[in-house]
Amino acid sequence: MAMRPTDFAGAVPVDGYGPGFFRVADKVHQGPVLVMQSGAKDWGGLDDRAPLLALAGQVDVLFLGMGAEIARAPADLVAELEQAGVMVEAMASPTAARTYNVTLSEGRRVACALLPV
Repeated sequence: MAMRPTDFAGAVPVDGYGPGFFRVADKVHQGPVLVMQSGAKDWGGLDDRAPLLALAGQVDVLFLGMGAEIARAPADLVAELEQAGVMVEAMASPTAARTYNVTLSEGRRVACALLPV
């Protein structure tokens, strides 16, 4: 799938993370978080699929942070998102946050859903 450029102005990167939290745009989010170019919101984790599916048409790739260690994303979740047009890249949450920030800075249409470390 081709990645389409977007306007980077006002984009929201992940500022930091620690045990059980993520900091985005100077706001601390306890637990899982979904970060998009427009901002961040608390997320219910892997079973909370509606916010991820709502990304269809808005992002090309979702970086899925699986926690402190790399793990496979649930195959049915990946299939459901890919059918909706959202490619999924699963990795450890710190790596997903960094990859999201770099790819976002390149002006790409990306988001990240992060499970706490």
